[in-house]
Amino acid sequence: MNSKHNTVTALGKMPSDSKKKREQKKKEAAKNRGNKKPQNAETNGATNGVSEENGVDDVVTDIKEEIEALDIADKHRSVTGVLVSHPDSRDVHINNLAITFHGAVLLQDTKLELNVGKSTLLRALELKEVPIPDHVDIYHLRREMPPSDKTALQAVFEVDQEQSHERLLDIYEHLDEMDADKAEMKASFILHGLGFTKEMQQTKVKNFSGGWRMRIALARALYIKPSLLLLDEPTNHLDLNACVWLEQELKEYKRILVVISHSQDFLNGVCTNIIHFHLQRLKLYGGNYDAYVQTRMELEENQMKRYKWEQDQISHMKTLTFYFPSCGTLPPPVIMVQHVSYKYADDKPLIYDNVDFGMDLDTRVALVGPNGAGKSTLLKLIAGELIPTDGLIRRHSHLKIGRYHQHLQEMLDLNMTALDWMMKMFPDVKEREDMRRIIGRYGLTGQQQVVDEIWICEHKKITKWDKDIYEYKAHLAKVVQKQLAKLAKT
Repeated sequence: MNSKHNTVTALGKMPSDSKKKREQKKKEAAKNRGNKKPQNAETNGATNGVSEENGVDDVVTDIKEEIEALDIADKHRSVTGVLVSHPDSRDVHINNLAITFHGAVLLQDTKLELNVGKSTLLRALELKEVPIPDHVDIYHLRREMPPSDKTALQAVFEVDQEQSHERLLDIYEHLDEMDADKAEMKASFILHGLGFTKEMQQTKVKNFSGGWRMRIALARALYIKPSLLLLDEPTNHLDLNACVWLEQELKEYKRILVVISHSQDFLNGVCTNIIHFHLQRLKLYGGNYDAYVQTRMELEENQMKRYKWEQDQISHMKTLTFYFPSCGTLPPPVIMVQHVSYKYADDKPLIYDNVDFGMDLDTRVALVGPNGAGKSTLLKLIAGELIPTDGLIRRHSHLKIGRYHQHLQEMLDLNMTALDWMMKMFPDVKEREDMRRIIGRYGLTGQQQVVDEIWICEHKKITKWDKDIYEYKAHLAKVVQKQLAKLAKT
């Protein structure tokens, strides 16, 4: 077999080397337990080096690993490809890439160049189901950090002990970073950028919500700087300040970075290449997202025959659009917030102090501000889930409020189909076909905008931003740069 053209076919998830080693250790431990001699508890603990608590942790870890091993996506995915880049190269070029999932063809006879697609493709890359050279270490950020007694800071800088850096080009940099003080400083710097205060960095991981544990997992990925970093929607759990910091950080990332994101602005700031996943092919475009859009438009204008063929293909696709039934009209004022102050307890500081504003049916507002400023609290006050400490919130007597938040999925019954769940939640809809039509209406293109005002929640007040969101983001970028410069001096 030619060393430069290795073909790999993956029909399922094979046990990793680390998994085999753990299984071997379990067998040896079981054998030793059968042969062990009586001894006091203290000696036994010192000999085995494993406390009863650690044994429980090992069982929990094993259960998690067994659940992951049953991942349906891994069992029913088939991947083939040919490595055409040099085995020792830092770049990864693969030809004749094909991926099938449950028999459905996702990619067929296409090229992959990393100098990528969707979540299934990232998972295939993570497991090296395509012929990626062994020296290319991969980190795929898929889930939040599991709860533990480690602090957020420990969880980040101790990840380096779990990773091996085998490539010669990384050794000198890694040796310099092995110094404990520098390691902790680096981890603290990353956590600070993602919104963790010094107090939060010393908080145990198990005391954080899922969204904050996802930030810790992201910090770990940024800390170890793998050769190939795979990020699937990294901005989902971040506020705008953290998004701006992350964008600045990833701009300077010196290794291969593959990002899936629906934020066009984020892609513009981070990416130097765009891969379009379309019609079972991957097409590479140079430049950021705006450059991709412009180039694609020019290609379509200059290739009328291809454009006609694409239109024919599009005509066979189902178009999804958001549909909101008319809510009728209500005379203003719809919502009046008058001299409202709020704090969660008498011994807690005020989150809002003497706030006044009004909202009508044509109000379109984006709430921005740092974590802890009270954005979610304000929504709860408006919706009536919280009662103001002082002041009054007046709502029109015929006003109906619908509220969506990032943890709303916890209400879903994962054992039911979307159709059955909607039928259960909205029993007034009697016919299943009627409900099919209702849930089939929903979809949203990236060009649709619903916001025409920006309110900043900060310093116990709500302040209207007179410019657009891009200028506000540029303002935040300047703030982040000043903070980074101040940290560098200290």
